[in-house]
Formats: sequence, structure tokens, C-alpha cells
Amino acid sequence: MEIIRIFDLLTHYKDKYSWKTDVIAGKINGQWVTYNIDDYIENANLISYGLLAHGIMPGDKIAIISSNRPEWNLIDMGILQIGAIPVPIYPTISESDYNYILNHAEVKLVFVEGEELLRKIEHILPEIPSIKDIYTFKDRQRFSHLQQLFDLGKENQSPQLVNQLKSQIKTNDIATIIYTSGTTGNPKGVMLSHANIISNFKAFSHIPPIGSEGRALSYLPLCHVYERILNYMYQYLGISIYYAENLGTISENIKELQPNILGTVPRLLEKVYDKIMNTGRKQKWLKRQVFLWAVGVGMKYELGNKNDIIYNLKLSIADKLVFVKWREALGGNFKVIVSGGAALQPRLARIFTAAGIPVLEGYGLTETSPVIAVNTFDKHGRKFGTVGPVLPGTKVKIADDGEVLCLGPGVMMGYYKEPELTKEAIDDEGWFHTGDTGIIEPEGQLRLNGRKKSIFKTSGGKYVNPEMLETKFKESPFIDNIVVLGENQKFAAALIVPDFGFLKSWCEKKDLPFTTNEEMVKDSTIRKRFLKEINKYNRFFGDTEQLKKFDLIDFEWTIQTGELTPTLKLKRNIINLKYKERIEELFN
Repeated sequence: MEIIRIFDLLTHYKDKYSWKTDVIAGKINGQWVTYNIDDYIENANLISYGLLAHGIMPGDKIAIISSNRPEWNLIDMGILQIGAIPVPIYPTISESDYNYILNHAEVKLVFVEGEELLRKIEHILPEIPSIKDIYTFKDRQRFSHLQQLFDLGKENQSPQLVNQLKSQIKTNDIATIIYTSGTTGNPKGVMLSHANIISNFKAFSHIPPIGSEGRALSYLPLCHVYERILNYMYQYLGISIYYAENLGTISENIKELQPNILGTVPRLLEKVYDKIMNTGRKQKWLKRQVFLWAVGVGMKYELGNKNDIIYNLKLSIADKLVFVKWREALGGNFKVIVSGGAALQPRLARIFTAAGIPVLEGYGLTETSPVIAVNTFDKHGRKFGTVGPVLPGTKVKIADDGEVLCLGPGVMMGYYKEPELTKEAIDDEGWFHTGDTGIIEPEGQLRLNGRKKSIFKTSGGKYVNPEMLETKFKESPFIDNIVVLGENQKFAAALIVPDFGFLKSWCEKKDLPFTTNEEMVKDSTIRKRFLKEINKYNRFFGDTEQLKKFDLIDFEWTIQTGELTPTLKLKRNIINLKYKERIEELFN
């Protein structure tokens, strides 16, 4: 059947892949619990019946605040097929953001997971008059819980009404409102239609080299459009979806499930690579030399049959001695890893691809549903350092100031209740202004240069693109995170978060006692070593772009500490405020 509304995926799945026993799966008490398509449809219908019995009408907004789990999908489809509007919200945002979003969207019901999240929103409920009820996933005693909604649905089954509502929903109707995490100001509610989302996942569904026999591991939050669109694509292709228990169990889940595909952000690949490198450097002398030689070979890998016979022989040896172990450590079955959400270091795409673990980088925004461009396995479909060709059916042009503009079926309906902001983002001809700068390569791939607003000018009138420097400097094993600063200053400088795991290993080799993070970032020997690292990577940039000073931070930046967005991008405005005095010292 033709898929014109998101919930049509359920009928499509039943028509094509009814034999599958594991459409979606999650772990409960250490055991994988799977749903076949009949389970999926039945439970989604019960959600629909329960919501209707609760008085929910088409157009009503319903929030989902939860980590990834099969119930997320059941609720999502149950809401969609009665014409109500799911509003997925990050579990990690501040109370003030919860207050703003729930009020701004006039949310009627909230599905919330976990005691901690419940406490976070419980005391602000009196400030949100639109909310009629809260549903928890487990019985928390003081609110309704999901099983009660299922029971309500069983007692009030109304298949004819649901079918009638489904028939009234058009492909261009609003499907969801997704509030962008944002790095400044209030979150903006991006309105996406069924057509926006369906056109997007169909346009890149030819890329994965796997079919309905495949397994995907999902760990990025489903409240983010990137992972959500991947999940819809998996369902479109009949690929089973297994939800990682949490960030800490990803490695264990990969070994256990041996998945074929994973959507990720560069941060995870950086961590995996650093862990592999740290392990390799700790081996005995001969094994260490072989390991480092193999890495050196991998770093010279080129796409498109550009490697000569001698190189291919070296790569074959490196594969047998080293890279086969990399694949085993990552489950042994990955056909592709898709990276998005932030810039990927080109060397990571190169080394993992050389190791037989293809990494395809893509690019998009919530406002574009989200994918604009992605690397593929087609001819001229891949180029390291680019985000690949533009999606079929989508157009991209580069404005005079270098900004990437996008026109196509994925461009949002607009920002909810914000017509002026919508006009700023989408011009009269329908081009969405991404805020990113880039160029089109001769073979057609899109290469990004960074955020237009992030680029700053020094007091000498020279432009500095901080994201280009940050991506390069993060190649250093010593550096976990970095923010480059210097607007209206005489030079560029940086705040650096060391990779404390690597730093400890380095200190052991140098017989330097590692005491605490606070003491080590002030240690003169360590600061000299970081200066050496800064000088090494400065060579890749012109004099006016180079870092002249730096300061070391004594803890890892996370979503919880406030420096990173839920998609692990830097919150530059927050960092500027939080470290105001230290930044001023850098430039004094």
C-alpha cells in the first residue's frame, strides 16, 4: 500500500513483513521483550481507544518525555492515528524549558518515564492549566499509569471511529511538533507534516545495504528527529529495532545483538576510537608497533578504487592482524554506521571504513525533517570530509555569503505560533535558510564549513571559523572537548577539556602521579604537554586563526553539566556566561 500518513507504516509492515517476530524490542529485567506487527498494531489501537475515551480530540497535543523503549512507538502511533499531535520532549532539559514547551504547545496529556523525570515536572503542573492528566510507564501511585490507559482502551474499543479519523487525516496535515533544543533563547516548535517526514525517510531508504533480515540498534533519543526518522525508515524496510538499555550498555548491547546498522553522533565514534587507541597503545612493544602500523595504513585509505595494489596488500595484512579485532569488538556485523547531528572528524570516517565498518556522514536540521544530504554507496556518493550528495527531490544552493539554503518536500510547515520567525527562516521562494555555511564539491557532495553565527571576527578584522579548529584539535588524544573563542579580541584562544582517561595513561608512562583532575590541569608538566599539542595542530591554520592561549577545564562537559545540548553540540552562549571570568583572563 502507499504510505501517505506515518501510521500507514503499520499496514505496510503487516503486508510485507508479517513473518517478523521482532519489529521492536526492549530489555526488561535483563531479557529482551519483542513485539511482532500484530502486537504493535493491537497496542497502538488500544492507545488510540484509550485516548479517545479520555476525551482527546484531533489536533490536541500530547507530550512524550521518555528514553527509548518500545512503548514510545506504541504511543506515537496511537496518537498519530486519531489526528492528535505528539510533542516529544528531551528528558534532559531544564524545568524552565519544560514549563515553556508544555505551556506553549498547550499540552493536554503527558507520558513521562521514571521517578526523576516525574519529580522534575510534578511541581510545575499547577502552572500549566492545559494538562488534564499525567501517565507514567510504571505505577507510581500518585498518577495514572500506562496499563490503565491500555485497560481503558480495552473497555472502550472503537475501531470504526479510529478508522473514520484515520481516513480524514491528509498527508499535508501536521503530524508532530518538535521543539528544537537550541543554543539560545526559548525552544522553537517545528511543525512537520506527514508528507515532510515520509518524503524524507523514503528518499534515503535505498542507502542501507541490508533488508528485512537486518537488525538496528537504537540509542539516540527518539525525541530527536534524526533518530525518529531512522526508526521510521527501519520500519519501512522491515529492519528490526532493538533499543539500547542506556548509554553505558551500548558496547554490551552491540556484542550481544550483533546489529547491522546504527545511527550515532560523532561523539560516540570519538569515544570508541579513543578506547581502541588507548588499548592498542598499552600492548607489548611488538603488538603495539603492528597496531600503530595498521592504523597508519588505515589513515591513508581512499574511496573509489583509488588505492594501488601495494596499498591494498598492506590493508589486507592490517585487516587480518588488527582490523578484524575492531569488527569483532563492534559485534562483527555492521554493514553501515550513520553519523549525524554534528561534524564528524574525516579521519574517523576514513579509519572505520578502512577497518571494514563503513561510516556515512549525513546532515540536516529539525526544520528539514531532517536529512538534507548524506553519503551513500553510489558512484560519487561518498567523500570523506563531506556530508554527501543532496537527497533526491531536495535542492540546495549556496547564498552569496556562503549560507546553505534548502528547498524541498522536507522543509517544515513553520514554527508553531511564530509566523515572524517562520518568515525569517523561509524566504518568499520557499528556501529554508539553514544558518550553516558550505560549498558544493565538483562531484556534487556538500561540504560544510560551520555555523554562520559561530564565525567571529578578531579585533584585527580577521575571520575565524571556530568549528573548523575544534574539529581538527579534537583529533588529539589529549583533548576530549574544546571551544574556540576570540570575537573582537586580538587573537583566538580556547577552553579545553582534557581526555582524563588518556591523560591518566600518559601520566603513568611518565611516572607522574595522577592525583585529582583539579590538580592535574594546573600541573606545569601537563600544561607544557598541552602547549606542544596546541602547536602541533596550529600548523594546519593561518597565523590569524591559530590558538595563542588556552585554559584547561577540570571536568568533562556533559548535558547535565550544562555545556552541551541534548545532541552533544556546544552551548556557546552558556559556556561564555559560565566561564566569563576565565575567558576574560585568557584575553587580558
